[in-house]
Amino acid sequence: MEETEHVARRLDRMLKNKKIDDESALKYLRRLRSIEMTLEILTKTGVGIIINKIRKESEDPEVATLGKNMIKQWKKLVPDKSEAPASCTNSVGNNNNDNGNNNDNKHSPESNNYNVCDDGGPQEAKRSRPSENKESTELSGNASRGFFPVHTLTTTDQVRLKAREMLQSALESGNIPSGAYESEFLAIRIESSIYDLFNNTDPKYKQRVRTRVMNLRDSNNPNLRLNVLMGHVSPDKLASMTSEEMASKEMKELREKYTKETIEDHQMAVTGGTETDLLRCGKCKQTKCTYNQVSCL
Repeated sequence: MEETEHVARRLDRMLKNKKIDDESALKYLRRLRSIEMTLEILTKTGVGIIINKIRKESEDPEVATLGKNMIKQWKKLVPDKSEAPASCTNSVGNNNNDNGNNNDNKHSPESNNYNVCDDGGPQEAKRSRPSENKESTELSGNASRGFFPVHTLTTTDQVRLKAREMLQSALESGNIPSGAYESEFLAIRIESSIYDLFNNTDPKYKQRVRTRVMNLRDSNNPNLRLNVLMGHVSPDKLASMTSEEMASKEMKELREKYTKETIEDHQMAVTGGTETDLLRCGKCKQTKCTYNQVSCL
């Protein structure tokens, strides 16, 4: 573990200095490859995240290839879970974008604690969509410091699997910024948080999923999707947000304006006004009238 931490610190220093020494990086990667790696070491040192960033920012193809192969090999340390059935007979709602991007490459999560990633280096915005028979993974515990999850959250409920697919598709409906968290993991966490609110997949659960999907896809409110991808809005928070909270800044201002106008109109309707004999009523022609003073901005 100590040697792994030492190498991880050296590589991390390169990232912070934004200057990758390809020769040194290759030497450190080879040292790590010779170490007998365990899941505990990976999660405690966070070396997986560091190597993933190194391989993306390095201009040396050998560094990129070696780093990719090491990560692929380390993924085998994660215990396999039972797969969910492939057939889907129920759904949360219609989704015309189910045939989205089928790119097999995934954008690796920069960290698992849903805080904003402080990484200014160039990274690939790769997309993936979950199949209905793919195991879903929960990011929790010590995994928040590492590259691989410790616990897996699986479900065979076809409604929930479809909900996760729709949420991931919504998260990938636009450009994915550099440093964003992996959309598949975010979709799993969002769906799980929604499910925890209702403990079933009744119409209220389905409606909650639909509103999240629609707001994430809203082209007039791109900041919501970006804030979720970058970790500014956590999955738990998104699951419980109201429509007003998810709305764009412009929509919030418009609602406030209409609310203010409605209140003023209501106050004018219920206020008796000031009585005067200086004005003449346009209808009855009498001089006993009441009037309301309105301020014009």
